[in-house]
Parts: sequence; structure tokens; C-alpha cells
Amino acid sequence: MPVYSLSEIKKELKYLTPDELRELCARLGRFKAENKILMTYELFYKEQEETFVEHIKEELSDSFSNINTNSYFYMKKTIRKILKQIRLFSRLSRSKSTEIELLLFFCEELNQLNPSIHNNKMLGNLYRRQIEHMNKRLNSLHPDLQYDYRKMIEELKSPLK
Repeated sequence: MPVYSLSEIKKELKYLTPDELRELCARLGRFKAENKILMTYELFYKEQEETFVEHIKEELSDSFSNINTNSYFYMKKTIRKILKQIRLFSRLSRSKSTEIELLLFFCEELNQLNPSIHNNKMLGNLYRRQIEHMNKRLNSLHPDLQYDYRKMIEELKSPLK
């Protein structure tokens, strides 16, 4: 079966009735969890970005509290999984400030882990990459927001010294 381009699919969607569009969306939601997450965001959180961020932070906090800290191997696996979730939620939102807020929260939680992630080279590098990523994203924000976030990022850099 040939897979059509997104522009061709958009053209075809114009010819569907509202009922057919609802049915198509419901079917998409059944196929993959990411589709359902996207629909949930678009329908319930798109206009309430702060609420969305708070819900995500609660989920991430639960994930951090469940990290197996017996070995760095298990910590790495769980931390990568959490970072993957953050990337997914950032893509949903398409807001740079939301992405930076989630990454700030992620780095703050990493700093609180015991044993320290800074004693492990891989986790320390992952932490540094997230700080670099936030610095790159800052340039596209409003100057007032840049200043506030830059201060928070500088505080996160202090464990690195």
C-alpha cells in the first residue's frame, strides 16, 4: 500500500464530513498511545499550558521517586526513559518555554538523586547536554524570559564546578 504525503492527506481531509473526521480521529487514538496523548493535549490542555506543565511535573516527579538507585545502570535506564517523555511532551506543546521548564525540572530532580549523578560520567554528560540544550533554546524566547531562565540555569551549573 502506498503511503501518501502529508499535503495529499490534508487535501483529502477537506472532503470528509465532521462525523467522518470524528470517526477517523477515534480510530487514530486506538492505534498508538502517542496519538491518544496528542489528542488529549489538543482537546484539553492546549489553552491551559500552565496546567499541562504542572501535570507533567507531577508525572515526572513520580517517575523520579521510583528510580532504582541501587546501581547506575538502572538509574541510567530510568533517566533516559524520563527524558524521552519530556521530549514527547515538548513536541506536543511546541512551546520553547514549556520545554525549558520541563528540562529545568528534570535537571533539578537529577541533582537531588542519591547517589549523585555527577559521580557517573555518562549521567554527568547527559546533565550537561540538557543544560546546553536549554541555553540554545533560550535565544528564541522573549528577553525577560531569557533573563529569568538564564538565572535558573546558572544555579543548575553550580554542581558542575
